[in-house]
Amino acid sequence: MPALPRPAHGPGSRYTARAATTRTRPPTPGRGMADIVALTRRLTPRDRWLAALLHEHRVLTAPQITRLAYDSTRSTQRRLRTLHQYTVLDSFRPLVQTGSAPEHYTLGPAGAAVLAAIAGLDPATIGWRPTSTGRIAYSPTLGHDLGVNDLLTHLAARARHTLGTGLALWISEHSAARRWGDIVRPDAYAHWQDTTQARGEYRLPFFLEYDTGSQTLARVEAKLAGYAAFTTATGSSPALLVHTRTASRDLALRRRLAAAARELNLAVATSSADFTTNTPWGAWWAPLEPAARRTTLTGLAAHWPHLTPAAGLDPTDADTPLTLPVPPLPPPNGPES
Repeated sequence: MPALPRPAHGPGSRYTARAATTRTRPPTPGRGMADIVALTRRLTPRDRWLAALLHEHRVLTAPQITRLAYDSTRSTQRRLRTLHQYTVLDSFRPLVQTGSAPEHYTLGPAGAAVLAAIAGLDPATIGWRPTSTGRIAYSPTLGHDLGVNDLLTHLAARARHTLGTGLALWISEHSAARRWGDIVRPDAYAHWQDTTQARGEYRLPFFLEYDTGSQTLARVEAKLAGYAAFTTATGSSPALLVHTRTASRDLALRRRLAAAARELNLAVATSSADFTTNTPWGAWWAPLEPAARRTTLTGLAAHWPHLTPAAGLDPTDADTPLTLPVPPLPPPNGPES
């Protein structure tokens, strides 16, 4: 398979990092960019949702897409292969030291054109470029971005198996920066909801800081001042969830952040991949409070009843259909295709 070209400048241009390869497309006359209208008729609502989701979150692996939208790996592979051939999606597979990485999917040229047409926009204005996939593949933040998406796709997919629980809202890092970047720049913003409890409905609005251990404890602590400033400036008070790689890093963060969180009156909880694995909604989150026990996301919502969603979520005249939040799960699609 041919090597994916490294960008000449910008993210990834100075890094060798992990090389990537891209699958070739068979020659399919008549499926090029010239006939977007005909392509649109071939796409299901779930296909268009997936294109919008990749525009929002940049990159998802095949297992993450299966988790959100399909009932089997075979169904996922069959549809993604078709969408790749239509150039709705691009894909690459990073080279890893052992084993093989799953296929990674990004928005392709036809997908960008379809989204722009649906939104009534010029394709050049939606931020997609022919070099987009290469920049993502060689980005030094690829592992971090995939970690964020893995955590949140697990939370979103919970609703497919337990009705009444899951993510009601999921906003990416770049969308959060567009809304609140002058004050805070979280790795994601989301609403966890649980309507299965006998005592009522619980909702946990939260900012996510996904810590890979690459930043010093002091730098992580410095971010808390921004979240306190956000609460003061907007009058809204989401929780701050800090997720890290290991239990030892989690303990170090708790020791470093506890005093600052208390002084700034922030609702902060921490956990790590050693606890959450593939059930991050479970009893793995510990508030930064003395003698706090680990609890579920629903337990955090009950523990902090004063929390309110972040200000700035309502649509404005500056929004377009492509800057509004994308539903975390696809629309009903009938039989899988």
